[in-house]
Amino acid sequence: MANLKLVIMNKGELLKMVLVLTLFLALASCQTDQKDKMEITAELVQEKSPFKFWTWITAKAERTDDSYAEEFAKYSYNGIDAILINTHADTKLLSRLVPIAKRFNLEVHAWMFTINRPGDSIAAQHPEWYAMSRDGKSCYDNPPYVGYYKWLCPTREASRNHILGLVENLAKVDGIASVHLDYIRYSDIFLPISLLPKYDLEQNEELPQFDFCYCDVCVSEFEKLHGKNPRDFENPGIDIEWKNFRLNKVKAIVDDAYEIVHENNKILTSAVFPYPEMAGHMVRQRWDKWNVDAVLPMIYNSFYHEDVEWIGYATKQGVQDLAAKDTELHTGIYVPEMTSEEVGEAIALAKANGASGVSFFDGPAIDDEQWEVIKGFEKDSD
Repeated sequence: MANLKLVIMNKGELLKMVLVLTLFLALASCQTDQKDKMEITAELVQEKSPFKFWTWITAKAERTDDSYAEEFAKYSYNGIDAILINTHADTKLLSRLVPIAKRFNLEVHAWMFTINRPGDSIAAQHPEWYAMSRDGKSCYDNPPYVGYYKWLCPTREASRNHILGLVENLAKVDGIASVHLDYIRYSDIFLPISLLPKYDLEQNEELPQFDFCYCDVCVSEFEKLHGKNPRDFENPGIDIEWKNFRLNKVKAIVDDAYEIVHENNKILTSAVFPYPEMAGHMVRQRWDKWNVDAVLPMIYNSFYHEDVEWIGYATKQGVQDLAAKDTELHTGIYVPEMTSEEVGEAIALAKANGASGVSFFDGPAIDDEQWEVIKGFEKDSD
């Protein structure tokens, strides 16, 4: 009887295993079908609604794949189409994250710090690579404003080649859509107005400690071109050739990066200041003149003591300045100081003023009420 009971129990366990296996296979098949349906749906939505939602995130190698899958699933569920991932130019980490993001139909863009290179161990071995202020201080050991402002000189061949080498390494990562240039400019000659009290500053003119770059290479090259030395200028802020020289140095890096990423079958995108005239004035950045596929101007209204309506104004300015180019504009929105209603208003204003999408800074900062607005926004509405 004992043997018979054992056989019966074994059969019962076997039946249970069969049922579990059948359920598992059915579920797997259902999930596969659902994945296929999700991909088809995503394609259809993209065809019907080119208006794109992005978000910036910073990755850490010590996090598990499961934690990233959970985060990416949340973004996908709430309507995000693309993620801009800062891996600090770590291609191994980026390669690890791409397939996880792809599972949730998320486009991946390799976000990098470009001319500002904090924590760059290679650059740190070359003090001469760093930008020099008008009062003779180097970003190598005297960074302006904050410790992580480690700006390289965009004129020196070695420093610009180092930057472009990082661009190329990221562009070679399989599965990314673009290399995304951030800090592609000079250090702030003027800070956003809301930040001035933090540093106990008044900036009514171009102050020498925030005016870059006056290194020997920049000065020598400019002097050969224009026959004058910017170190001798009584008021360098009004010399248009000197200003244009620096605007063109940033443009030259962008244009070279554009060629590199396109050679690797990727596109070039960039985070930029709110609109071209403002960017040129504040940080030597005229992004309307660049060769770039898409710009994400950081129209962070609270930084400038502006209301939400200003997002529409700045978006329109950028769209108009890009009218003769193929460059897309996707409005960057700073969510931490916004109500959910303001987030919805900001998206609508960006869309109404010609943006091709909006990007939210940053993914982890978006709260539940804001997610509800983002998820519920009708991208196809006029």
